[in-house]
Amino acid sequence: MSLDAKSRLVNGLTFARVPLIFAWLGFAVAQEFHGGVWLGVAACLAMLFSGLTDLFDGQLARKWGVVSDLGKLADPLMDKFFYIVAFPALVWQSARQGEGDAHTMVLLGFTLLYMMRDTWVTFMRTVGTMYGADVAAMWLGKVRTALSFPGAGWVYIYLAFHGLVPERWCGPWLWSCYAFEAVLIVLTVASLATYTAAYAPYLKKALARK
Repeated sequence: MSLDAKSRLVNGLTFARVPLIFAWLGFAVAQEFHGGVWLGVAACLAMLFSGLTDLFDGQLARKWGVVSDLGKLADPLMDKFFYIVAFPALVWQSARQGEGDAHTMVLLGFTLLYMMRDTWVTFMRTVGTMYGADVAAMWLGKVRTALSFPGAGWVYIYLAFHGLVPERWCGPWLWSCYAFEAVLIVLTVASLATYTAAYAPYLKKALARK
């Protein structure tokens, strides 16, 4: 396979994250209104494949030597599409099911924090590109992103299927969702601080320009 073909394949995997997460949304909403285990399973598979694109596009790009500036910018952008679709939908699903104010409010705060962090980091990266900064994802951001996919998936599985298991299992399952959300909140705050510190010199330069 030529380098050009490999590059197209990697970019295709990256951009496939968007239609796959919208497929998840369609199946998840349909399952919420119409029931049916198969719709929930289809939604889980769509979210799984969407998450796997994030795992394999970077690995293949490094393995095949086709890492590009486009990929460095497109990969976090596709992650943002995932968050923008998945997390608000989980808030809606929790509220619609009457999950209780506590979990719905945690999901809402979690979602707003994610959106604010990603918007700020995008701004800082954009400023950094004005001065030739390396805009590749930092390791803490990669860890956060890597855990975001299974975290969103685990919360969705709980919301979609907890009514099918004995009630005594629902409490521990819900607390495992809280644990996942707490870890991701900590990582998001830490990642926000790390990116801010790294790009602050470029922001200072931009502010000092006349």
